[in-house]
Amino acid sequence: MTSEYIEQRNGGYYVAGTRVPLDSVVYSFERGNSPEAIQKEYPLLTLPQIYGSIAFYLDHQEHVRSYLEAKEHHIEASSIPLAEANPELWSRLGSESLQPTFRPQSRQTSQVMEIPKCSNSRRGRAASWFHAIPARCPFTFPIDYDREA
Repeated sequence: MTSEYIEQRNGGYYVAGTRVPLDSVVYSFERGNSPEAIQKEYPLLTLPQIYGSIAFYLDHQEHVRSYLEAKEHHIEASSIPLAEANPELWSRLGSESLQPTFRPQSRQTSQVMEIPKCSNSRRGRAASWFHAIPARCPFTFPIDYDREA
């Protein structure tokens, strides 16, 4: 089942002539995005391709829905929950020390937090934007600089 704007290959549906899956256009459309907004998400697509993809979805909604549900089910069945794959990491992520805490905003919103530069020169350049994080962010995450990764 294909159309001028949709082709079926590699077991999935794609916008013809592109590597953009129909799933992406459908999910964006279902989130309430207009074709113009979808084009901003996927600038390689033309408006006729997007309208054609939406028309294909609306014409074959039941079939596309079952295809998307089967794909989601396959992804869920083939993935291992983090709690089973890495229990130690799961327990660390679930601990209260890593949960964000709310910090009320102060009147001095122009303060800047200083974060030490990385010793590695390459990482130091890449991480240099961390040196001017506004202190007015209402959420903080505890960082343990002494802990080894």
